Amino acid sequence: MSSTGELRHTALDALHRSLGATMTDFAGWDMPLRYGSERDEHLAVRTKAGLFDLSHMGEITVTGPQAAALLDFALVGNIGGVKPGRARYTMICRADGGILDDLIVYRLGETEYMVVANASNAQVVLDALTERAAGFDAEVRDDRDAYALLAVQGPESPGILKSLTDADLDGLKYYAGLPGTVAGVPALIARTGYTGEDGFELFVKPEHAVELWQALTKAGEGVGLVPCGLSCRDTLRLEAGMPLYGHELTTSLTPFDAGLGRVVKFEKEGDFVGREALREAAARAESQPPRVLVGLVAEGRRVPRAGYAVVAGGEVIGEVTSGAPSPTLGKPVAMAYVDPAHAAPGTSGVGVDIRGSHEPYEVVALPFYKRQK
Repeated sequence: MSSTGELRHTALDALHRSLGATMTDFAGWDMPLRYGSERDEHLAVRTKAGLFDLSHMGEITVTGPQAAALLDFALVGNIGGVKPGRARYTMICRADGGILDDLIVYRLGETEYMVVANASNAQVVLDALTERAAGFDAEVRDDRDAYALLAVQGPESPGILKSLTDADLDGLKYYAGLPGTVAGVPALIARTGYTGEDGFELFVKPEHAVELWQALTKAGEGVGLVPCGLSCRDTLRLEAGMPLYGHELTTSLTPFDAGLGRVVKFEKEGDFVGREALREAAARAESQPPRVLVGLVAEGRRVPRAGYAVVAGGEVIGEVTSGAPSPTLGKPVAMAYVDPAHAAPGTSGVGVDIRGSHEPYEVVALPFYKRQK
């Protein structure tokens, strides 16, 4: 929200409305939920390409001689080890190990990094980084208004982008970024995304967002590119087994509770916020395994929602964190944290309590969907 309590608008707001988008309040931003059928948008990304406005994400720039040292102290990952031009998935935790947010950090230069936070946590992350910067020769800058962010995702996305840029897309690895020009617009071109498909995220100045959107739309006309809203973004990431903050990740969970202990790098030099608590969480997870994040596939048609109890033998054995109909599988699916005894794929007798009725579900390994390389 803005300081006046009004919803914030991206630079593409008028364009979304001209396309007939259904808008929704998302983390204080007025964002497109869908343009037409969310199922059609979802399947377009899986088979052709989709174009997203992600300008609500929070960009925070960290610069200075000790930028790497600050990020190594403030975050759980080994950020100093990221080479210029590469990106890393990591987390920022509280002193007690609870997850404040999951992040992507891009190393733009020797002493310059961009931290991309979830929209709902951008201010929390900014405040935490600013506080943790005390004593470091580094500057933390709020760049949320300096960028618009467009994403083109799906198997046709490399071809679409290649027609608009001479940047070396073939040489651009997954979780890497390079400066370039797309349709005449200066952009940071990143090969990242949240859909389970190949794709690109384009960081540009807000005043260039509309012309870039229009150029991408025109370039994708012949190959089935469609504009996509947040609704299909959620079903795409769910099928790909990707966590969403506020659902699979919260301050009440450590990375080890979430099955993402791999992002915590104890071997890096120096202290970092949450180190001791996370060491204890790691040891606890070894001796007393926490609930495991699993996939659930419905045998029937009823859709599970976040907060629904997972049951077996009349006992509650877990909780659904995200659930939706899966357009790719043609069945309702869910992610849920369940007791380790019921976490193995194929475990029988597991159900979800949907308004008092125990609907049968199959336990499967995540992700539900993996693209063919």
